[in-house]
Amino acid sequence: MADITLISGSTLGGAEYVAEHLAEKLDEAGYSTSTLHGPLLEDLPVEGVWLLVSSTHGAGDLPDNILPLYEELKEQQPDLSQVRFGAIGIGSREYDTFCGAIDKLESEMRACGAKQIGETLRINILDHDIPEDPAEIWLGSWINLLKIV
Repeated sequence: MADITLISGSTLGGAEYVAEHLAEKLDEAGYSTSTLHGPLLEDLPVEGVWLLVSSTHGAGDLPDNILPLYEELKEQQPDLSQVRFGAIGIGSREYDTFCGAIDKLESEMRACGAKQIGETLRINILDHDIPEDPAEIWLGSWINLLKIV
């Protein structure tokens, strides 16, 4: 089974909780995982599977702990052609920049050659008090895509 690196960007901890919950579910499914909260590019493997989980704050801004990674991707344009990734955004539909952070991250990932697996999950916190619940449902489908991609 694939090794999966979970990467979270969080301001208040919600995305961290989601990443940790999904890591548990992936471990139970037989995958080996590594969970990093706000890593730098040098902390990440340049191959394999990444699962990005990020909240959005302000006007579509990235959380402070994942902003350095985003800036590194944008400035260095590393070759991530051996990386496949999934993406989960957490935000509020009250804002027109709903899940703007994950949109920015996935755009930079694709610009660096990474291949996205499945559709991005965008969780509206107004609909889901516990964002781990819709993320876990999405994960079931995403795991199936991992097996065929």
